[in-house]
Amino acid sequence: MSQQSSLRLPIAENQAQFRELVQSALNYARSLGASDAACEVSESAGLSVSVRNKDIETVEQTRDRSLDVTVFAGQQRGSASTSDFSAQALRETVDAAWHIARYTAQDPAAGLPDADCLATEFPDLQLHHPWDIDAEGAAKIALEAEGAARAVSPLITNTDGASVSTFEGHFVLGNSRGFLAGYPYSRHSLSVAPIAGRGAAMQRDYWYTADRRADRLADAKLVGKYAAQRALARLSARRIKTGRFPVLFEAPLALGLLGALVQAASGGALYRKASFLLDSLGKAVLADHIQVAEDPLVLAAMGSSAFDEEGVRTRARDVVVDGVLQGYFLSSYTARKLNMKTTGNAGGSHNLSLVSRLTQPDDDFRAMLRKMDTGFLVTELIGQGVNYVTGDYSRGAFGYWVEHGEVGHAVQEVTIAGNLADMFRQIVAVGADTISRGSKTSGSILIEQMAIAGQ
Repeated sequence: MSQQSSLRLPIAENQAQFRELVQSALNYARSLGASDAACEVSESAGLSVSVRNKDIETVEQTRDRSLDVTVFAGQQRGSASTSDFSAQALRETVDAAWHIARYTAQDPAAGLPDADCLATEFPDLQLHHPWDIDAEGAAKIALEAEGAARAVSPLITNTDGASVSTFEGHFVLGNSRGFLAGYPYSRHSLSVAPIAGRGAAMQRDYWYTADRRADRLADAKLVGKYAAQRALARLSARRIKTGRFPVLFEAPLALGLLGALVQAASGGALYRKASFLLDSLGKAVLADHIQVAEDPLVLAAMGSSAFDEEGVRTRARDVVVDGVLQGYFLSSYTARKLNMKTTGNAGGSHNLSLVSRLTQPDDDFRAMLRKMDTGFLVTELIGQGVNYVTGDYSRGAFGYWVEHGEVGHAVQEVTIAGNLADMFRQIVAVGADTISRGSKTSGSILIEQMAIAGQ
């Protein structure tokens, strides 16, 4: 039976109601004596269906809503939230936030964004593309992906399942400095995780596709087939000798290196002096052929928004030019802590892309293997061994040994180690095999040399 009618949100009418709720909360906060206030009202609905071994395993529907209020008594701040949108609950929530604010310590960095930083233009970035699908339809797609994985080889002996999810939501954000805006959004995904082999020789891998638009998701059969091929390739896994070798990060893992750059250049880490990129503005932090750009206004992209979580306008900018760091990732609070100005990154980065001016259109994955010649291709990282204070990097890894540009046997039970500061400067090449996941885009990244601890 279709459950679609219970999933879809009445966004148009609720947006008007949310604006009224935000304004009511702000007005009431000011009537209590608050010097400033901010409020966000949001709701979302989602459907997730997972299958395993040809049977439906779980069907989960979610529906959430929240009203979050922050009030200021000068440089004292208090916050409270509720899921009850009644007038009484709204007043009680603002009262609670006001009570907290009056008894918290003064914080010179606390406060709303400066009025001249707030967004005033709100282009339609086409972020809302609801998927007209019910649980039965989602299960059919998941089963198709799992079936395609199993059909690749008799060596695909089991699966950890396949899943399809769809999600949509909307919000309105406002503050007492005149900002009031919001928008609807959506995201959808399909994933599958086959298991190859038997007993102690079993190996698992996965693949997924995600987008704001369901029609841009990769074909279910192709996702299943590719996931199976990845799992089968792992069956030859063994350890390699300890040494120092070139390392190629597969594109999805290269995004993690870009994420490490964001983490190290974020205001929270910088003002706490917990980053190896402290005082790095205007200095070379990556190889001189690397560029990193941020563009929040890409239509229908996962990291797009005309304003950040504080209502500060976002804008396209160059974060790294010819290896030199041009800007940090700052919210209003962290910017004040650093005596700087917000960059519109409260809540994170927006559509970051890492490219190299050396990359040629035909520098696909195979070309990157040839560039490495002999070394270690990393396809999975294990653990969280990154020290952002020192930059030290040590992660368990799975991948493939490459000889003369050709993939050989799989490699397991090894650790790769280095220092992010050195790794960033030792980027030899970036592939044209770009992939976008969340708010980041990159091709595969070749590091000149890293330590590999094997046997």
